[in-house]
Amino acid sequence: MSRYRPAYPPEFRRQLVDLVRSGRTPKELSREFEPSAASIAGWVRRADARDGKRPDVLTTAEREELARLRRENRQLRQERAILAKATAWFAAAPNGRTN
Repeated sequence: MSRYRPAYPPEFRRQLVDLVRSGRTPKELSREFEPSAASIAGWVRRADARDGKRPDVLTTAEREELARLRRENRQLRQERAILAKATAWFAAAPNGRTN
């Protein structure tokens, strides 16, 4: 028999996060339900980060924007390097001629 346990459904996770936010502890909920207290606490941390309740963690939208900006920055650096090489090549040509 496999030791793998399928992931808990998102709705179940949301319900447990709501219970923690209403005052119950992850340890209480882990005794009542199957997930461990550490798993429940992790779900709460991720939900807080996603909802913008934790200023020390980027929200999903902020992470997506950061990834987009990093891709754009990488592309701009490549384009600048190409232009610098082209400028140097044209500057090296005598009298501005390429042939």
